[in-house]
Amino acid sequence: MSWWERRVVPRLVEKALSSGDVRRERTLVCEGLSGRVLEIGFGSGMNLSHLPASVTAVDAVEPSDLGWEMSAARRGTASLPVSRVGLDGQRVDAEPSAYDAVLCTFSLCTIPDAALAAREMARTVRPGGTVHVLEHGLSPDAGVARWQRRLDPIEKRVAGGCHLTRDPVALLEQAGLEIVDRTERYLPGPAVARPWVYGYRILARRPAEV
Repeated sequence: MSWWERRVVPRLVEKALSSGDVRRERTLVCEGLSGRVLEIGFGSGMNLSHLPASVTAVDAVEPSDLGWEMSAARRGTASLPVSRVGLDGQRVDAEPSAYDAVLCTFSLCTIPDAALAAREMARTVRPGGTVHVLEHGLSPDAGVARWQRRLDPIEKRVAGGCHLTRDPVALLEQAGLEIVDRTERYLPGPAVARPWVYGYRILARRPAEV
């Protein structure tokens, strides 16, 4: 990681993704989580306060040391154990079917090989287990999508590799997960922000083994 990615991007992410609208989306995407949960892209722990009481433990994959440090206060007041188990969502050090559920918020946009990360989610969740994803991505509006493609190179440089043009639904389906529920919409705000705020809230499931 560059100095910018190590020392600045985690603080930008904390600021940009802590609005009231995003917090409400976090609460919704965490509904139904239970048991042992793998969170890919833990960041500064902003999802901890939104986890239902049915979650018994969180194993966190987080590449940023600063992000992990920033999560210390939230981890310290959490009512469940939180462990950092890896740095790379593309290669999770866990046995197949190790988790009851997987949570990933605003991280598929940044992971270099998002398809590989989606396959790791499918591999590590148990058959019948759920994958909960909150993400921004490619807009269905042609005009907005054109701007997203123009802005993508700048976004990647400024926001630590973040992409504006990924399709998280397709990534999960290609990994072999079944889409159970999905909501797509622009978050409230000015039209000029639309390349950044087309959001996906997705509930997927690993098919039960026959």
